[in-house]
Amino acid sequence: MYKDSQLYVAHSAAGPINIIGKMANRHGLIAGATGTGKTVTLQVLAETFSQAGVPCFMADMKGDLSGISQVGKLSGFIEKRCAEFGIDPTTLKFEGCPVRFFDVYGEQGHPMRTTVESMGSMLLARLMDLNDTQAGVLALTFRIAEDEGLHLIDMKDLRLMLDYVAKNAQRYSTTYGNVSAASIGAIQRSLLTLDEQGGDKFFGEPAFDIYDLLQTEGGRGVMNILAADKLMLQPKLYSTFLMWLLTAIYEKMPEVGDMELPKMVFFFDEAHMLFKDTSKALTDKIEQIVRLIRSKGIGVYFISQSPSDLPETILGQCGNRVQHALRAFTPKDQAAVKAAAQTFRTNPAFSTEREILELGTGEALVSFLDEKGAPSMVERAKILFPMSQIGAISDEQRAAVNSASRIAGKYDTAVDRESAFEKILKQREAAEQQKAEQAEREAAAKEQEQQAKEQERLEREQAREAKRSSSAKKGLITSILGTAVTYFAKTFATQMARKITGGTIRTTTRSTTKRRTTRKK
Repeated sequence: MYKDSQLYVAHSAAGPINIIGKMANRHGLIAGATGTGKTVTLQVLAETFSQAGVPCFMADMKGDLSGISQVGKLSGFIEKRCAEFGIDPTTLKFEGCPVRFFDVYGEQGHPMRTTVESMGSMLLARLMDLNDTQAGVLALTFRIAEDEGLHLIDMKDLRLMLDYVAKNAQRYSTTYGNVSAASIGAIQRSLLTLDEQGGDKFFGEPAFDIYDLLQTEGGRGVMNILAADKLMLQPKLYSTFLMWLLTAIYEKMPEVGDMELPKMVFFFDEAHMLFKDTSKALTDKIEQIVRLIRSKGIGVYFISQSPSDLPETILGQCGNRVQHALRAFTPKDQAAVKAAAQTFRTNPAFSTEREILELGTGEALVSFLDEKGAPSMVERAKILFPMSQIGAISDEQRAAVNSASRIAGKYDTAVDRESAFEKILKQREAAEQQKAEQAEREAAAKEQEQQAKEQERLEREQAREAKRSSSAKKGLITSILGTAVTYFAKTFATQMARKITGGTIRTTTRSTTKRRTTRKK
């Protein structure tokens, strides 16, 4: 319940226990063994924030939190708690909270997508469980894509970009460093695994706008509930998604300083998954974001079984604590109980360590920050009951909430705009076209050259033929002229001879005739 900047969430023997509104963004922890009441505590806190006009985000592992969208009702348990807390049950106003359901897979709520480049190479490397060398190659690929204006939107963009970098490795080695073909292959195989986990649905557009989480309706903060029952089966995808969301909020939200109430509160259930198998560099990044994001007006509340599930640097920033019962069946469990007890400011009235083991369901050790930001003395308390329904809702009720949502349809249809995949394909097509045109030009030039050579050969042949023809003609003319000259010469000679010999013969003939005539006489 919210009143006068106080968020009433529990009741001890000394009276109501409240979270002070301006200290609510100093982060918090809800811890306890399975079945001790962590989910109901989360619901009470979120519902109280909603009443104060503070929107919240929470992951719903089993569908239990979906009941916060429906009106609750009076029960024997609530009547008993009212008597314990001094509340008149007739004054209770049961109501649901304004809710928007989200689902990475787009099945139980509005799809939540982001782009590959928005996720960043560091988170993506963790998601794909890459080693340092492979992570370096992935970071190099992101840098080349950014420098060349090739947007990495979805999985096919990244796959083709990796192939593009591998094929142009020599060109990039001088500027960006060596590109290992083996690392590229390993990353490609990891992408196939990520596809099978639903990464192809998570990466794409329209990308989710974080400001859609910062909404109010009727003065009440909207409860943004992520359906995580299926997502939980892929722990890496789940934890990386939450880290991306927190990082995106941190990077986009402006500094606001101290506020009477947070602008938004995040509840990270199964918080140990955020830090499991996480590199020191990434853990340091998360610690930095958690430390600084409160200046953006954002409160972060981790929900886990034991405080030891969180790194010390993160745990030290969780000033608002709700510790449900822990079990100590093994020496490791006993050590965890002792460590949890030591995180509270001691109450001389009881042993914190013993109380943790004796708490009943719905009971908790509570310590919130006071007005000066110091932890209050730990108290044993009973958590308030929610005004909304406890437990899951039906598929029909969920569908009704989804259809009535103000952002219904905004993210439903995926959009595939021009990005690295299309641009690289265009480059390849252009290169192939250019290659084909060059081949055509070379073929045409070769054919032209052959034609020129053939023309030259024909011209030489014609020249030779002409020369032979000319020689033949000259020979014929010479022969004819020679024959003619010879003929005329012979004829002339003969005629001359005849003329010469003809006169002699006639003279001789006359002399002979004359002698013959003289003898006869």
